[in-house]
Amino acid sequence: LPEEQIISHTAYLLSYNEEHEQANWVAYMLTSSKLGSGVERSNRFLEDPLVASGTATNADYAKSGYDRGHLAPAADMSWSMQVMQESFYYSNMSPQLPGFNRGIWKKLEEKVRDWALQYDTLYVVTGPILTAGLPTIGPNQISVPKQYYKALIAPNQQKGIAFLLPNAKSEQPLSQYVLSIDAIEQLLHRDLFYQVNDELEKKMENNKWEKLVTKHLVGRKIVKVKWLSATETEEIYGWDQQPCEIYLDDGTILTPRSDDEGNES
Repeated sequence: LPEEQIISHTAYLLSYNEEHEQANWVAYMLTSSKLGSGVERSNRFLEDPLVASGTATNADYAKSGYDRGHLAPAADMSWSMQVMQESFYYSNMSPQLPGFNRGIWKKLEEKVRDWALQYDTLYVVTGPILTAGLPTIGPNQISVPKQYYKALIAPNQQKGIAFLLPNAKSEQPLSQYVLSIDAIEQLLHRDLFYQVNDELEKKMENNKWEKLVTKHLVGRKIVKVKWLSATETEEIYGWDQQPCEIYLDDGTILTPRSDDEGNES
């Protein structure tokens, strides 16, 4: 896309968005053999020398109230000193509320590492939802995303899952933020795993809600995701797996009450 610059580092690839001064996405492979090697966390944040237009700086985050949130986690990059340092480039950072970055986002990162140990190899794509009109911080006007996504596949087991989380503190289980990979791709207007053929990707849609959303996205686009509280989800829908409503461009609203027979709100 014209608004992105593709940057390749030792362990991860990213698409840099100059308008929002952060990555559209960061992609990397995570294997069980690369975990737990013990390289200490760097904590030295640096401008990315490969981004021609420049990246965020320390001044952008200073006294902003936001964490410098990793997209590709430092703990996933602990197998090499160089790789660890590259994970602290500002091109791999996004403004995250402390309660989110140190809470459910960290919990999801830990879960991904557990899956890497279980399945041996994962392909991970993660990033912010970048839209017009977002608030900004710092002299370089770094956009503050309202949502973040993480999609991953285990190629050997033909499994896949994706998550869409609001940039906010949450005590809810990760299962409540699951979406299909197709749904995330529709929201982003991107094919995150273009190397994977469509039939294989369909096989990786293995959850009722994922199948439902994917089914109803044919010929439609997501225009809004409305998050519900856990109480609303339980009281209104009697189902505790997905606290959101998905609004499509034809007026359809997908909810946890929608069923596999095609009934919609």
